[in-house]
Amino acid sequence: MYRYDEFDETMVRERARQFRGQVQRRLAGELKEENFKPLRLQNGVYLQLHAYMLRIAIPYGQLSAKQLRQLAMIADKFDKGYGHFTTRQNIQYNWIKLADMPDVLDALADVEMHGIQTSGNCIRNVTSDHLAGACADELEDPRPWCEIIRQWSTFHPEFTSLPRKFKIAVTAAAPDRAAIRVHDIGLHLKRNAAGEAGFEVIVGGGLGRTPYVGVTVRDWVSKQDLLSYLEANMRVYNRHGRRDNKNKARIKILVNELGEAEYRRQVDEEFANQLAWEKVVLPQEEVDRISAYFAPPKFEKLPVKSDKLDKAIAADRAFARWAKNNLRAHKIPGYISVHIALKAQGVAPGDCTGDQMRAAADIAEKYGLDDIRVAHEQDLALPHVKLDDVPAVYAALKAAGLASSNAGLGSDIIACPGLDYCNLANARSISVSNEIQALFADPDFEDEVGTLHINVSGCINACGHHHVGHIGILGVDKKGEEYYQILFGGRADEKAAIGEIQGPGLKHEEVAPAIRRVIVKYLELRSSKSEKLVDTITRLGQAPFKEALYASA
Repeated sequence: MYRYDEFDETMVRERARQFRGQVQRRLAGELKEENFKPLRLQNGVYLQLHAYMLRIAIPYGQLSAKQLRQLAMIADKFDKGYGHFTTRQNIQYNWIKLADMPDVLDALADVEMHGIQTSGNCIRNVTSDHLAGACADELEDPRPWCEIIRQWSTFHPEFTSLPRKFKIAVTAAAPDRAAIRVHDIGLHLKRNAAGEAGFEVIVGGGLGRTPYVGVTVRDWVSKQDLLSYLEANMRVYNRHGRRDNKNKARIKILVNELGEAEYRRQVDEEFANQLAWEKVVLPQEEVDRISAYFAPPKFEKLPVKSDKLDKAIAADRAFARWAKNNLRAHKIPGYISVHIALKAQGVAPGDCTGDQMRAAADIAEKYGLDDIRVAHEQDLALPHVKLDDVPAVYAALKAAGLASSNAGLGSDIIACPGLDYCNLANARSISVSNEIQALFADPDFEDEVGTLHINVSGCINACGHHHVGHIGILGVDKKGEEYYQILFGGRADEKAAIGEIQGPGLKHEEVAPAIRRVIVKYLELRSSKSEKLVDTITRLGQAPFKEALYASA
C-alpha cells in the first residue's frame, strides 16, 4: 500500500495543526458556527443530530493492521467504542467531542490517515474494488491509479470549490464491485482494440433526489492522457455546474441538461484545446514509483487445493456455510479472499467495535499479509489468505463476533445511520434494517433465497444507496410520521439500474412483513435457484411483486 513521503507527512501534519487553532477559536467563541463550518468540513467534521461526526478517508479502501488498531483506539478513547464503515470506503465516528477533534487528527496523522476530501465541494476520497490486487478477474491492479488521482486532486486549486461534491471510483474487473456507474465519474480499466490498457470514462452517475446511471463519454482514454482528460471534464463541470440550486448542482444534472452528445463535445473540445503547459503529463518514473508501493506481496507457491480446508468444510456445517458465502476466488493458487460481513443480527449495518477492529487487525497481521479492505457493502475483507489458514481465520472471526455467514445475502444490508444520528434524515434506517435482517434468522431460508441486495436510506440524499438495491427502501416523513417507500429492480453492478418506486409508503412495522411477502413470491416465480430476485423482476416485470408487497398492507 502507499506510504507517505515527506510532502504527504508535512501536508497532513500542518492541516491538523491549523485545525487545532481553529477549534480553539471556535470553543472560545472567537469563531461563529457559520464561519467555522467551512473550516471543519475541510477536515471531515460534520455537525449531526446529537453531536459532531468525523469522517475519515480510507483511500481505495485499504488499511494496514497498524491503521486499523489506531481506528480502534479512537473508537474506544474518543467515541463510544465503535465506528461505522460507509459505502465509499470511509469510517465515521458519531460521538467525538469537538474539543477532542485535534487530538484525533494528530492520532490519524501518526498512521498516515486524515479526514481531508471526505466533505465539502471538492473531489472526494477515491474508491475502488475492495478485492483490487487479489481478484482473478481484474485486468491489472487499479489502486496505483486511485493514488495518482488522489494526489492530483488533493488541494487542486481549480477544483477545491466545485458546484457540489464530486466522487470518483475506479475498477479493473468486468464484475463491478465499486459501483462505478453511480459515481460522478467512474473509470473502468480495460484494453482497446490494439491491446493497450486504458480507461473507459463514465460520467454523470449519482443517486440522491435525481438518480442517474452514468453514461460512457469516452470508450477508451490512454493512461498517459487520463489526468488531462479528467481535468477537461472537471473544467466543463466547474464552468457550467449550477451554483444557484444545491439540488441541481451535481454533474449528473449538467450531463442530463446538456445531453450526452453536447456534454461529450464540450469535454472533447476542452481536452483538445489544452495548451502544452496545461497538460497533466505523468513522468513514467513517477507512475513506476507509485506503482511500486502496490507490488504484489511475496506469495508462496502453494497447492491449488487444501485438504485442511476441505476437511473443515466437511466436518462443520456452520463453517461450510460461511465458506460458501464469504470466500472469493484469488488470482494466486493456494490463496483465497475472505469477506467479513459487518451485518450481525441486531447490529447497525457497517458498525464495528474497537475490539472487533483489533481482532481483525490481529487476524490480518497473522494470516492476511497485513492487508485489510473496506468494501462498498459496508463490510471488510482480507484479500490474501492461504487456503490452509481459512479454518483458523474463521475461528478467530467467530471469537470476535465477525463470522456472519451472509455476504451478499438478504441480511447483508446496506444502510445509512438514518434518524438515529443524522440531522438530514426523515426516518430511522437501523431499526427497519434490523427487522428485515430478522427475516433471515433461519440460515436455510436465507440460503434458499440466495443473492439479494437490500438497501435502506433514511432520506432522499440516498446515503444507503436505496435506488440501486434489488429491493430499495426510502424513509420519508408524512405529517410527522415515518413511512417507507419501496423500490424494486435496482442494481449497482456492471448492469447498473435505478429501482422503481412501487406506490404508497408503508409504516415502520409494515415493512418487514411486506418484504417477506415479496420474497415468498419470488421463490414461487423464479425460473431456477440460480435466478436472482432482480433477474426475476426483469424477466416478469414488477407487477406480481408489487401485488405481493401490498397484499395485506
